Amino acid sequence: MVLRLNVASTCVGTPALGPGWRSVVWVQGCPFRCRGCVAPEWIPDVPARLAGVGELAGELLADERVDGLTFSGGEPMAQAEGLAALARAAREVRDVSVVCFTGFTLPRLKESGLPGVAELLSEVDVLIDGQYVRERDDGLGLRGSTNQVVHHLTGRLADVGYDFEGRPRTAEVRVGEREVALVGVPTADLLKRLAPVLGGPGRSRRER
Repeated sequence: MVLRLNVASTCVGTPALGPGWRSVVWVQGCPFRCRGCVAPEWIPDVPARLAGVGELAGELLADERVDGLTFSGGEPMAQAEGLAALARAAREVRDVSVVCFTGFTLPRLKESGLPGVAELLSEVDVLIDGQYVRERDDGLGLRGSTNQVVHHLTGRLADVGYDFEGRPRTAEVRVGEREVALVGVPTADLLKRLAPVLGGPGRSRRER
């Protein structure tokens, strides 16, 4: 069976979503409806771009500088089996690190019984868990709000000098043929200032 992922969007090569030079996959579909979500069009579980694991791995690693992958969405754990396979396929080509966002807490994930979750967790170096809470968004770090927890599931990214919780946020504007998109975890002020350019919050990309 060929595993396919329902992909909302991708970005090849960015410093805005984790340490190093990373490629990003945002999956389509999320069971959470966090107030203040900046990508509401990625919440519905509807067909977007269906991509095979091998095809997607090749796309994400096309830039030879890429040394890590970041999984977001949408909700990655809703497509855990496919993302685990993607991580394995990418690592057959290059020894990349993996950062993954999820609206589930880690304890809940371990008890969830969702297909592929254990497989994906075994491939993830850093898991950032918990739903986005707008009132607890302090504008710092890679997590969206202070209730979210950064779990170093391996030691790979623990000592690289990257502050997942307290670093100033960075984001970059990507201009494509059909859209202008914000890649990263922007501050609320940045979102407000860029809203006229981005065409509303649904055009921007940020984790909960």
